[in-house]
Amino acid sequence: MPDLRPPLLYVIRHGQTDWNVEERLQGQADTDINAVGQKQADGNGIRLAELIGEAKAFRFVSSPLRRTRETMERVRTGLGLPPQDYQLDPRLKELNFGEWEGFTYAELEREHPGATKARALDKWGFVPPGETAESYAMLAMRIRPWLEDVREPTVCVTHGGVIRALLFLTGQVEPEEAATVPIPQDRILRFENGNVGWI
Repeated sequence: MPDLRPPLLYVIRHGQTDWNVEERLQGQADTDINAVGQKQADGNGIRLAELIGEAKAFRFVSSPLRRTRETMERVRTGLGLPPQDYQLDPRLKELNFGEWEGFTYAELEREHPGATKARALDKWGFVPPGETAESYAMLAMRIRPWLEDVREPTVCVTHGGVIRALLFLTGQVEPEEAATVPIPQDRILRFENGNVGWI
């Protein structure tokens, strides 16, 4: 199992979106956070300020999708930092669901009976239909070089699927568990030299 050990990395999932509430496969669709998501992002900014205080030594990086960018800007505001002074990295985009993006599982089953059973049997390895679609295993390969580049204290805002891949790459969970582990939107995940925990 991979066992990468970033020196100090705080990871935050974007705030809630309406598609999260509707349980739609969001993937790389560019959605916005809702009012609940804004409160979650603001709360994570306040919590992070309590944890790291003076944040000048930290690098800030986000997925380029709108829901992660707004979350990052709200987090930075909570830290008393200029909201838009952070980096974007496309490797931090969510898992690509290909032709399934925008659908709920119920909708997919109505249109294509049995379509989601194969994913349920192997959620880590299953690739949805579509040329750009990814499995969690493919996502982990995309994320690994980014994680290997984390050599300084970093704050990252990204997506649930990416965080699952990070948990696998740092040796916290086996693939089957990584694909299904819940990823909250109102907490912060801390990685430090092999120690990992939610705050």
